[in-house]
Amino acid sequence: MRRSRFSAQTICLLILTVLAVFYTLYFAAAIILPIVLALVANLLLSAPMRVLHARLRLPKTLAALFLILCLFGVVGAIGTAISVPAAGWISRAPQTMAAIQTHMAVLGGPLRMIQAANERIENFLAVVSGRSGHGGGHVALLAPSAPSAEGGLGTFGSSVLLGTRAFVGQLFTMMLMLFFLLAQGDSLLRRFVEIMPTFADKRRAVQIAYQIERNVSLYLTTITIINVLVGLANMLQCWAFGLPNPLLWGVLAFLLNYIPIIGPLTGIVIYFVISLFVFPSVLQALLPPMVYLCIHLMEGETITPMVLARRFTLNPVLVMGSLMFWDWLWGVWGAFLSVPMLAVFKIICDHVEVLTPIGHIVGGPTRGPKAHPPAVVAEPSHEVE
Repeated sequence: MRRSRFSAQTICLLILTVLAVFYTLYFAAAIILPIVLALVANLLLSAPMRVLHARLRLPKTLAALFLILCLFGVVGAIGTAISVPAAGWISRAPQTMAAIQTHMAVLGGPLRMIQAANERIENFLAVVSGRSGHGGGHVALLAPSAPSAEGGLGTFGSSVLLGTRAFVGQLFTMMLMLFFLLAQGDSLLRRFVEIMPTFADKRRAVQIAYQIERNVSLYLTTITIINVLVGLANMLQCWAFGLPNPLLWGVLAFLLNYIPIIGPLTGIVIYFVISLFVFPSVLQALLPPMVYLCIHLMEGETITPMVLARRFTLNPVLVMGSLMFWDWLWGVWGAFLSVPMLAVFKIICDHVEVLTPIGHIVGGPTRGPKAHPPAVVAEPSHEVE
């Protein structure tokens, strides 16, 4: 590993460049995020595209159109299957919250203590900042005033409509970009390789592109298959426990499992809340989330490592940091993309001499003296080459 020295001016310029890139990613997310999603979906569909074009001799345009239609069909089928039960649960939200409050009445005392402590802290801060006294009133942090039902529903409906319109627009942008990537992505890569100045640079560019396609597509394909099995297992356990709409909760578990750590934790909380509405006691309501946790531990600590244990790993600390950063920057889609983007970053660092030390830091711990070189992990239990 050759050591490189950077001047203070170069380091400062590099820091400013990174900050400018993140600033652009944040404020241009509406156009950049669909493109990044299209690039990731292109990696996931690269193997089916190769089968359709190389083996079945379909033209690239027809093969890309067929895959786009299949993707639309899968998304539409999932949306149709869960839309009606999801709408039913949303319409029953007030009754659900009332039932949950009844079950959780045992926590009323601790919650009132927290509220009283919050009020005392608020009063103390008001005194310190010179805002106390006028009427002795205070504003509770944990109990904001609730809007009127009519205004709240109107605002909620407007937010849903605006969010749906933005989602449809970004989905159309992503699908359009994905179609052209599937149909003409190889020619774009070929033109990029042609402009490289030396043969070594051309070979390095080809190696990076090949490693990114192979590793990330392998990760996404494997995790998708595992997540389908997780969704089926949770759907069966919901059916066995008598939870209504088991298909809805199975699909929810399938989707949440794409997000490392945070996704399964969110699923456990959702299962507990739904179980409080269904079961008469808190102890019975703990059964579905506990089974959910057992399924996730079995998948994360046994099945996924067994399938991908000989692939390289990402540092779990950096995986968590990447998850929190991209979740802050781009929300749920950023959390989903955090691991693939960290994997791409490591692959690029491994093939660029100046960035090799960074790639070594991003890599996870080896698995003993005979372990293979490190590769990519979605979480401490999700691994990829």
